[in-house]
Amino acid sequence: MRTDLPAVLLATPSGKRADAILRSCVHCGFCNATCPTYLLQGDELDGPRGRIYLIKDLLETGTADAVTRTHLDRCLTCRSCETTCPSGVAYGELLEIGREMLEPEVTRPLGQRIERRWLRHVVPNAGRFRRWLRLGRAFRWFVPARLRAQLPPLGRSHRVGPRVAAKQALQRVLLLEGCVQQVTTPEVNRALRALLDRQGIEVITARGETCCGSLALHLGAGKEARGTIARNLAGLAPHLDGLDAIISTASGCGVTVKDYGRLLADDPEYAELAQRVAALTVDVAEYLRGLDVEWSRDPTFDRLAWHAPCTLQHGQRVTGVVEALLERAGYALVPVADAHLCCGSAGTYSMLEPELATRLRDRKLAALGAHTPQAIATANVGCQLHLGAAAGIPVLHWLQLLR
Repeated sequence: MRTDLPAVLLATPSGKRADAILRSCVHCGFCNATCPTYLLQGDELDGPRGRIYLIKDLLETGTADAVTRTHLDRCLTCRSCETTCPSGVAYGELLEIGREMLEPEVTRPLGQRIERRWLRHVVPNAGRFRRWLRLGRAFRWFVPARLRAQLPPLGRSHRVGPRVAAKQALQRVLLLEGCVQQVTTPEVNRALRALLDRQGIEVITARGETCCGSLALHLGAGKEARGTIARNLAGLAPHLDGLDAIISTASGCGVTVKDYGRLLADDPEYAELAQRVAALTVDVAEYLRGLDVEWSRDPTFDRLAWHAPCTLQHGQRVTGVVEALLERAGYALVPVADAHLCCGSAGTYSMLEPELATRLRDRKLAALGAHTPQAIATANVGCQLHLGAAAGIPVLHWLQLLR
């Protein structure tokens, strides 16, 4: 693709990178074939190729309108297009640059501004989010119907086995607690602790851990996101010596933490630390795959439908690992059509684009339920809550299914 970005923009790291990404695109359109919003809307501007042209125009002219805002907002950031692209276009990275440049150029309606500000300042803070969630559930009747359906449950207790003390820890890992996950599904990390305790693996957490930064990043608040990442790095730093791994059990967090090296590459204070944390971070499936353990299944369930979150299969490119662990434990995994397509959760997407998110969820649940599974297993809190609100059968993090 030919580009004509202004020299002043090309002199910046983000401008130079955007130009390189744009030039790697060959207009083939393969990406549209696997784009969930293009498949729903049939609109070129609701597919990756069309959005790339919108971003190109934004970068070249420095101006944008409501059309650009609408179609960039509708992108799920699922990155299915990256898995499909034969030219290796880093679409997700280009979208980050485009959204960050877009926000100062367009004036959003007041309601959108309030909603986005609330999301950025409440949801990533576990304490604030817990208080707001309790308030929302107590006054559920007062919450607008569109938001009422999005209210997640407060975390439930989860019975785990007793800790088994080891004479000497075989390994030492730092478990990321996340922000939404520790409020809504804390049983996931408790289940992992129980599994690792029984293997003599020491599990620690970092008191100074903050949000990973993904929420602000996807909402076009890049500077805010990098500040959040820096604070998270400062909180993790005292615990890194002697670690075998940093484990993420929420794939939406893990995909961002693994990308810290790129996101803070130009930060003179945190670039090296960011690379170190990113290199240590693994998804929990990658970690458990390396353990010499025979897992067993929960006798409550036999047939499962596996939903691979986009952040796991397209973002982290971790495929087939969870499925193998579940099958080794004794589960039968039913076939799922179009497993590469997003469920519509996509972080804050289900709140900001509820109509599209609901259509995507209905489509996904039809595919997951086609062969009558007893439960749906997934690997990200957003997918778990979004699907669970309408599934009619249990939707669980796959860790809760291992014994």
